[in-house]
Amino acid sequence: MIKQGFAEPSLKDAVAGKAFQFEREGYFCLDSRHSTAEKPVFNRTVGLRDTWAKVGE
Repeated sequence: MIKQGFAEPSLKDAVAGKAFQFEREGYFCLDSRHSTAEKPVFNRTVGLRDTWAKVGE
């Protein structure tokens, strides 16, 4: 869980059901149940694979 982060200003206008890619993290959707205008909540729907972990092996 990330309690505070930085994002593009356009995410203030996010609507539930639309997916957003957060760099190097995965795809997220706005949680319409727990979000407020002041504190949006995004849930990860798909994580990104960590291919660098395999390079070190």
